[in-house]
Formats: sequence, C-alpha cells, structure tokens
Amino acid sequence: MAQSAAKAISSPVPIVWYPSLAVLMLAVGLVITASFFIYEATSSRKSRSLAKELVTGAVASVFLGFGTLFLLLASGVYI
Repeated sequence: MAQSAAKAISSPVPIVWYPSLAVLMLAVGLVITASFFIYEATSSRKSRSLAKELVTGAVASVFLGFGTLFLLLASGVYI
C-alpha cells in the first residue's frame, strides 16, 4: 500500500476575515443581548415568555461565543 503525504490542516475561513467576523458577530451578539435586557426590563412578570427568553439568550450566547473566538484568532491567540 502506498501512503499518501499528509495534508496540512487549514482553516475553513480565510484568515483575513477574522477581524471582520469578530466585529460583526460581537456587534450582533451585543445588540441581541441589549434587546434581551430591554425585554426583561419592560415586560411584566406575568407577560414574559420563558421560550422567548431561552431562545434570545441562546442566540446571543452563540454570537458572542463565536465573536470572541474570532477576536482571539485575529489577535494571534490560536486555540
């Protein structure tokens, strides 16, 4: 059996996109987080929806998590 040369591992996202993706995802995550806090502050306890709170929190968490990842990658911290 012939062994093929090992391929180098490369990112599915071009490295030059890291700063733009970091800014975009962090901005979207912060806007969603702000809308979550506004919803919590302006709605009464009886009119709140647990499903809406969980979905909004999860979406904000995903955007902030990936934004933080791309920020670290853009600054040279490879994790």
